[in-house]
Amino acid sequence: MRTIGIIAEYNPFHSGHRHHIQAVRQAFGADCAVVCAMSGNWVQRGEAALADKWTRTALALRQGVDLVLELPTPWAVSSAEPFARGGVGLLTATGVVDTLSFGSEAGALPPLQAAADCLTSPAWQEVLRQGLAEGLSFPVARQQAATALLGPAARCLQGPNNNLGVEYLLALRALESPLRPHTVPRQGAGHDEGPAPSSPHASASYLRERILAGDPAPLTPYLTAPEEAILRQDPAALDFGLRGVLARLRTMTEKDWSRLPDSGEGLHHRLFAAAQAATSLPQLYALAKTKRYPLARIRRLVLWAFLGLTAEDRPAALPYLRVLGFTQRGQILLRQMKTAASLPILVKPAHAARLPEEARRLFALEARCTALYDLCRQKFGQTPGKNEYTQNPIRF
Repeated sequence: MRTIGIIAEYNPFHSGHRHHIQAVRQAFGADCAVVCAMSGNWVQRGEAALADKWTRTALALRQGVDLVLELPTPWAVSSAEPFARGGVGLLTATGVVDTLSFGSEAGALPPLQAAADCLTSPAWQEVLRQGLAEGLSFPVARQQAATALLGPAARCLQGPNNNLGVEYLLALRALESPLRPHTVPRQGAGHDEGPAPSSPHASASYLRERILAGDPAPLTPYLTAPEEAILRQDPAALDFGLRGVLARLRTMTEKDWSRLPDSGEGLHHRLFAAAQAATSLPQLYALAKTKRYPLARIRRLVLWAFLGLTAEDRPAALPYLRVLGFTQRGQILLRQMKTAASLPILVKPAHAARLPEEARRLFALEARCTALYDLCRQKFGQTPGKNEYTQNPIRF
């Protein structure tokens, strides 16, 4: 039986994700297993996930995923390179996944492989350094360097899914992973785009926006009616915990800000000043953002600050495999992983006490992040939150 790995946020799981899983089973057989390395309660764009990780796990299992493993927060809320390395490292450590599948605008591996080759060349490094020295932001300098070497072929790096796909390929190489890459053509609306008449799918950001705004218009066919009802029950967003977020940020010193990853080049000074002055998150982002510091980087740093994370909180490698949920086929995989996995498998939270010290620290960090997520639920105080130490995996 083939076992296909997918790295995802499923924030929320929608028709485009369903299409990806269907395409995987068309390519590898209806009996193949699907393992997802999924972000937990906090996601890469510097936000709370719309629904908690166990709710999103249940929705993914209903739609064809067999086993959901958590991509720990220090990797899930990082930039593309550590995000990709965390996901690839997790799937590789299972010992049962043989293929990494991801969506891309290119829909084929050759242009992505060519871009990955370029980004590991000494010539690219030299042109990149020149761009950064001129004051360009890293994304702009990266694209400029690739264009100088690849010409028009570098345009593939402008697609967000292509870009992440290249990072997956680079992570496979860096980790010497045996996983074979496989890409599926991405269909539908692009990132942050609403549905178009000819589009079979809407972007996840569009669906989140509609739900958080309380828009009563049905979101079918992008979400099934049961999925939509669950997601509307008690959505989460960083803005729902605004005063708590600002309270945390305003107690931080400039030295505290400097301990965050990617906060060099004087950025910690801007973040400190912005946190003292801002009365909303959009205002804070706007005060800190410059041409050199893109919005995505600012948002992630603000989230790291709120969660109390530092660069030291992301270990060099994953210390365990956390099971969030599984189907019957997923349970078979878990039995295989007992002998095949290269990391401890954490099924019940009580088993965290048996882990090595570094792994126990990471689990405690996740518990803290889950407690803070509870503060960002729209109905905080009206419905009970979920506790990291008592919530068992979802069985489907």
